[in-house]
Amino acid sequence: MLVEEGRGDLSIVSHFGRPDETLHELGQHEILVIVQGPHDYVSPSWYPPGEVIPTWNHVTAHLYGTPEILTEEENYAVLRHLTDHFERHHPGGRSLSEDEHGTRTAARGTVGLRLRVERLEARAKLSQNKQPGVVENVIAHLERRNPDLAEEMRRIRPPTEGDLI
Repeated sequence: MLVEEGRGDLSIVSHFGRPDETLHELGQHEILVIVQGPHDYVSPSWYPPGEVIPTWNHVTAHLYGTPEILTEEENYAVLRHLTDHFERHHPGGRSLSEDEHGTRTAARGTVGLRLRVERLEARAKLSQNKQPGVVENVIAHLERRNPDLAEEMRRIRPPTEGDLI
């Protein structure tokens, strides 16, 4: 799934394999797409003595909307864009254009969709209920194993007296 750029609204595009569009009644009702950002277990051993309850820090978005089924040509354009987007990070990455006839044939086994997000609910549970020193300790522990989550915690952390402005 990718965010569809250049639109006035928030839309995502993706695809399903056939016959899943019928099974899931795509286009007939609202669906929920859950986007999971960085997340990880937070051990109470990172807290001061006496605190024993663990937690899970996460960033999550719930996207709601009724999907629109794409035409065969729109679907192929989405598949080409998805492939190019993910292949660009691989040495020797491939493109559907290398075998357009074969990939168009394979694409007929999929159904493209566009979801115009009608409602968005985002949540970030990032130790906001902890004192600044405890948060810094959690960030330090997460930095080693989950730098994306540590960075997100730093990003939302309000400045403290010791921070430079």
